[in-house]
Amino acid sequence: MTAWLPDETTLHHGDGPYREDRAADVFAVLREQAGDQTAQVTAAGAAWLAGAAAYPRSALSQWESHPSAPGVLPCGSSFDVVNVPTLFGRRMLEHLWADGPGSGPVATHRGRMLLFASPGTAQRLPSLLDWEEWGGGAASRSAGGSAGPDESGRKVPPLLCHGTGDAVTVPPLTCGPNASGPRWVVAPDTRSPWLPGPDVLLWACVRVARSVPSSGPRISIFPPADQGARVYDVSRRR
Repeated sequence: MTAWLPDETTLHHGDGPYREDRAADVFAVLREQAGDQTAQVTAAGAAWLAGAAAYPRSALSQWESHPSAPGVLPCGSSFDVVNVPTLFGRRMLEHLWADGPGSGPVATHRGRMLLFASPGTAQRLPSLLDWEEWGGGAASRSAGGSAGPDESGRKVPPLLCHGTGDAVTVPPLTCGPNASGPRWVVAPDTRSPWLPGPDVLLWACVRVARSVPSSGPRISIFPPADQGARVYDVSRRR
């Protein structure tokens, strides 16, 4: 596992305020960089991420030594992760921020978007999607599932839900403009970031699916007309 900065308050479960004089010098560089602050991890956010590791002190030490390297963190204790296709994930974010309560940390990796969620979401979200007849087994840990369409042909794409027993790759602390690999879209910036639960993510999934026009054929309740049939004018009476 990798981690980012040495922060002893993380090792003591947040006892005492965060000490700026103990932050790694790399954060001074981050403050001087121009760009979207939403996509930059703060010291408190990095400490929260490292708290998910089995050995936070070791994780923080390694992250301080290699701030530009991605990390691997276990799910299930501090957070779960819902892994969705990038385009669908961006539309989820639009609804979450425009019409809903917002989102927690969000990252992109290998053409997918990783939405950090509250622990337990990985088990609950697939069940809720199936219960609402949007899932059909799609929201599972296997990418081979197929989503269940609704009555108009719209559907939720295959989701990967990472919970207890799983691990995910998280973006590095510092990331150049042309760097490849995982990147933060919404970086963690506090020691206790708000994380959406399965009900919020279900709402966002359904909102996106319903907003996409159906590409399937329209179904008529009337039988097709017989082009060769004779038509009689019954309006005239003898």
